[in-house]
Amino acid sequence: MLKPILLVEDSPQDLELTLIALERSQLANDVVVARDGEEAADYLCRRGHHQDRPVGNPAVILLDLKLPKMDGLELLQFIRGDRGLQNVPVVMLTSSSEESDLVRAYDLGVNAYVVKPVNFPDFVRAIGELGVFWAVLNEPPPGSLRRTAARSNRDSRSQPT
Repeated sequence: MLKPILLVEDSPQDLELTLIALERSQLANDVVVARDGEEAADYLCRRGHHQDRPVGNPAVILLDLKLPKMDGLELLQFIRGDRGLQNVPVVMLTSSSEESDLVRAYDLGVNAYVVKPVNFPDFVRAIGELGVFWAVLNEPPPGSLRRTAARSNRDSRSQPT
């Protein structure tokens, strides 16, 4: 069972470009979209209209910095302060190259800070590489579904028959 990617983005243009880039990278993960920080927090905590979503955390959160209601840094602080969410990889995906934003994001525990490339081919390549790394190559924390399934498959192959 593949975990979804949570994309938190309020800009319709950046959202569309990111979805196209993820689709072109041919990841099998579903992409869940939240348009502001509060909606993302509701999704992560299974509140409001997300209360019936399947149990489990996303493979990675692609998080914009400048968001309505709760900005990306506030959401990151919320995630890192919650024991059930603190190990979820968070990639800040933003147009801000302000040093103060970068420093604050790392102080709060972001896993990566990526400034959105200006031209479309570079943007598609960057998003595709991010998606493949965090959703496929990255080894998730112990107890996650993908890690448990991979270990079970590996253990069953090593058993004598």
